[in-house]
Amino acid sequence: MALPPPIGSPDPPLYGIDIETDTSVDGLDPTCSPIVAVAVDGAGVEAVLTGDEAPLLQELDVLLRDLPAGVLVTWNGARFDLPFIADRCRWLGLDVGLRLHESAERCDDPLPGHSSAYLASWYGHSHLDGYRLFRSDAGRALPVSCGLKNLARLVGLEPFEVDRSAIHDLSPDELRRYVLSDARLARQMVERRLATALGAVDVVPSARCHTGVEG
Repeated sequence: MALPPPIGSPDPPLYGIDIETDTSVDGLDPTCSPIVAVAVDGAGVEAVLTGDEAPLLQELDVLLRDLPAGVLVTWNGARFDLPFIADRCRWLGLDVGLRLHESAERCDDPLPGHSSAYLASWYGHSHLDGYRLFRSDAGRALPVSCGLKNLARLVGLEPFEVDRSAIHDLSPDELRRYVLSDARLARQMVERRLATALGAVDVVPSARCHTGVEG
């Protein structure tokens, strides 16, 4: 079971993670859109993976397997990034360490083929969705959306901006900068409120780690 650290223990490393998908087709639908880039950022790690989807996802799995156990920080990853990765891995027949468990929280706009957001773990890493964390309190108090870039600009961070609907038109350098920027911003936003954020880390039933969805 992936648990947040006990009170008084050292803070775990945080790894921001973000994916980009092929927007030349429906980039929001894992049944037709491959993943074209993944970034992992934090605790001395700065990795951007691009190229053919199957080796990209296998490389990501090895990277996460070998990192010290920590917390994977996403932004809306409970609804999008992680189930998207799980679907693509199943489609490609890849056995990786990602495990999803349906959340009791229903979401208004789930990923195609899904009905909920998810709790997640990946090998020894637990997961924290920064979007859900900020939406639960700041989203009710501030007159702005809880989009990552909106909140990042509000606290003085500088996102790397592109046309999100045209990821397929980015140069390789622009793609790398964009996916890394979002992974880093997600981590930095959560780090700014780490004292309370760790209470929002997913707690996933069962110690088994595999690619899959369980209710």
